[in-house]
Amino acid sequence: MKLPPPMSLWAIWSFLLISSIHAPCFFGSAAHFSNETDRLALLHLKHLTTDDPLHSLSSWNHTLHFCHWQGVTCGGRRHPERVTALNLTGQKLVGPISTFIGNLSSLRRIDLSNNSFNGPIPEEMGRLVRLRLLSLYNNTFNGENPADLTHCSELKVLLVFRNRLAGRIPTELGSLLKLSKLDLGHNSLTGSIPPSLGNLSFLTYLFLSVNSLEGSIPDDLGRLANLEKLLISQNEVSGRIPTQLYNLSSIIILDVGLNRLHGNLPPNLGLILPNLQELYLVENQFTGPIPVSLSNASGLVVIELEDNSFSGSVPMNFGSLKGTLSKLRLWAINLELGKVVT
Repeated sequence: MKLPPPMSLWAIWSFLLISSIHAPCFFGSAAHFSNETDRLALLHLKHLTTDDPLHSLSSWNHTLHFCHWQGVTCGGRRHPERVTALNLTGQKLVGPISTFIGNLSSLRRIDLSNNSFNGPIPEEMGRLVRLRLLSLYNNTFNGENPADLTHCSELKVLLVFRNRLAGRIPTELGSLLKLSKLDLGHNSLTGSIPPSLGNLSFLTYLFLSVNSLEGSIPDDLGRLANLEKLLISQNEVSGRIPTQLYNLSSIIILDVGLNRLHGNLPPNLGLILPNLQELYLVENQFTGPIPVSLSNASGLVVIELEDNSFSGSVPMNFGSLKGTLSKLRLWAINLELGKVVT
């Protein structure tokens, strides 16, 4: 009797890979995943990479244990050979991200920034319930931000700026209660800013600039008591700056330039935002006098107010900021300390 030909290594690998992806998945438990699951997931990531000009993934082969592959970190007391971090930043890699990345259930950090990864951000990343940092900036990801990331309840840093993401900002991001840094800037996002972002009480950095967002700034952002940097410039946002935002004394940078905002600035602006260092209001429709109290924000470095409809004169006490102020832009004239540039 003629025996069937032996199974090729490729067939065995394919069988194991398919078996691993169909294995049961339970959020918060690594019981159904293993060291071999991690190895196969990494190999599938390599398999989908269409260009690796720096040969960054050349070590991803059978001659080395996967914990020693470039960009891979393993650790943990209970499972020392499970992958806990994946760092391939700046390697000029091209291709989509494998959905099998969701099988790396012990991952705490993913940094794939400064590459040319493309396609959608896999929804399967939502399985990574231990994930604390996800950095995907400076790639060419498209599609929408997956709301499934909200299962990553430990996430503290989410950076996806400078991609090609479209659609609305998922309301569900407001459930990532440990998030301290959220950067969605330089994409093609539309719709309004979700009021649910006001739930992120640990948030210190919110960057939504250079999108196509519209509507008003939600009052709920005034609940972000730890917010230091708020950047919403170059959108189509309209209405007034909510008075609640002026209660955030922690604000260091406020950038709402190049929108359709209007209204007066509070006369005590420099008193209620004493830590303000950079203020960008350029190309809006603000009216009224420039607050004299800005001189009380003694750390001010940049003030950009041009192309608005402010009335009155430049406050004489701006001279008291000469120790820190490096740029003052008013109307269509660029004034820098010590010289006038037309």
